[in-house]
Amino acid sequence: MEKDIYILGIESSCDDTSAAVLRNGVLLSNVTASQDVHMAYGGVVPELASRAHQQNVVPVVDQAIRRAGITKEQLSAVAFTRGPGLMGSLLVGVSFAKGFARGLGIPLIDVNHLQGHVMAHFIKESDDDRSAPPFPFLCLLVSGGNSQIVRVNAYNDMQVLGQTIDDAAGEAIDKCSKVMGLGYPGGPIIDRLARQGNPNAYQFAQPHIPGLDYSFSGLKTSFLYSLRKWVAQEPDFIEKHKEDIAASLEHTIVDILMKKLRLAAKQTGISHVAVAGGVSANNGLRAAFADYARRYHWTIYIPKFSYTTDNAAMIAITGYYKYLDSDFCPISKPAFSKVTFE
Repeated sequence: MEKDIYILGIESSCDDTSAAVLRNGVLLSNVTASQDVHMAYGGVVPELASRAHQQNVVPVVDQAIRRAGITKEQLSAVAFTRGPGLMGSLLVGVSFAKGFARGLGIPLIDVNHLQGHVMAHFIKESDDDRSAPPFPFLCLLVSGGNSQIVRVNAYNDMQVLGQTIDDAAGEAIDKCSKVMGLGYPGGPIIDRLARQGNPNAYQFAQPHIPGLDYSFSGLKTSFLYSLRKWVAQEPDFIEKHKEDIAASLEHTIVDILMKKLRLAAKQTGISHVAVAGGVSANNGLRAAFADYARRYHWTIYIPKFSYTTDNAAMIAITGYYKYLDSDFCPISKPAFSKVTFE
């Protein structure tokens, strides 16, 4: 009988400290400690994030191993996010992973955070879980830091067909929410309000970027100027119309994302289409995916809510596939912050 492969995944690229354990690709535990310290500042403060990671990393890893019902000596390898992300945050996870793997005398596996988001679709919850998309498929990767359309040919062969040339979609939502005075993080707040509003109430600027690239900075500016104009005419305009504003903003962003994704599907002839990243938790985007699936005969793949945000299960599953190929990482490899799929 073949020996079970246990992979510990560690994720610390931004403001979530997470650890997960997989057995032969099946999830046994996924523990995340979120950081509330950033709320007061309206955004992630890198220095505070790395300090919180230092406090959280040991208890989170300990919990993940306990909940998996194994001992650390049973682990086959440690997979960790090497980048991209905030350098101070990454360093905590990277340093811990290196020390832990060295102490146990097991291989170290580096994982690209963006590849991890795409690979969240391959996390199994049981041995007979067959919900993963077939290769090749398209993946819309949308989060606070990234907006990309990716052609996925294999777990280790991903090609960026288009990406944002300025802001990410999630960042635009957060900043617009901040301008409205709604708080941080803006994603869940806008999502909640948009469910009660009219998506066609207001028009915001849509960019005209060639090819499959995105741009969200113009939309942000248009949103800001529109709000200024409305508030000058009616001081409590935002409070009175926040549902309609949120719904119109969400509708515009989803429309921008989906038009390019449809173009990518048309150009490549691929009809298996997935979504990943933090913004894929948005109900408006999920509804648009279902709508496009009906209209254009796509087979769509939408991850569970717990796999949309930064989590270690996606790092562990990527690590599992790399382990099968003996694709290990030397201890000397540093963390990196540049957005790349390398």
